[in-house]
Amino acid sequence: MDDASAFSRPGTTALLARGVTRMLLDRGLVSVLEVPLANGRRADVMALTANGEVWIVETKSCVEDFAVDAKWPDYIEYCDRFFFGVTEAFPHDLIPEEAGLIVADGFGGAILRESPHRPLAGARRKAVTLSFARLAALRLSGI
Repeated sequence: MDDASAFSRPGTTALLARGVTRMLLDRGLVSVLEVPLANGRRADVMALTANGEVWIVETKSCVEDFAVDAKWPDYIEYCDRFFFGVTEAFPHDLIPEEAGLIVADGFGGAILRESPHRPLAGARRKAVTLSFARLAALRLSGI
């Protein structure tokens, strides 16, 4: 990524996703980007813990990106924990208390506020986990 594209909205989003996935991996979670959900939404980052807990991280590249997004509550029913991933410059007080807060850059990140834990029902957990696994396998195979 060149210097100019790193500061565009898509460039910032890509850097956030990379830093978030690196931070999650450091914590033992495996991640997939751009995961379609059964409700028609698409999670920016979905991750699984070693014990099968599902996390979703919605990345926000700037305040404008956050302000126009009223769909974030739709992700909560597909994860045990929901976070926003933002840059250090993003005003952290804008992030709702119902969500965790991750600050990241292209190299890593940190959880500044844990997400409330909302355990998925068994049937939903199975469906989400199978969808995650199938998507990861399809991407790994190059299809």
